[in-house]
Amino acid sequence: MPKRILQGTVTSDANEQTVTVSVERRFKHPVLKKTIRKSKKYRAHDEKNAFKVGDFVRIIECAPKSKTKRWEVLEA
Repeated sequence: MPKRILQGTVTSDANEQTVTVSVERRFKHPVLKKTIRKSKKYRAHDEKNAFKVGDFVRIIECAPKSKTKRWEVLEA
């Protein structure tokens, strides 16, 4: 099965080798037909501490790195 790739904005880089990425998705409400924006935060592994708050990054699924990290930041 292919690994998922998501795009989002770094919202936190406080932890060592970890960034929190907020990924926004847009979809049309099935009844109201209104476009809705929903966001979800993912914790991603950042080996070199290269990314800072506000950076636009792509993350890819990987094997679990810790209790909460299941994603890695792709090198830009």
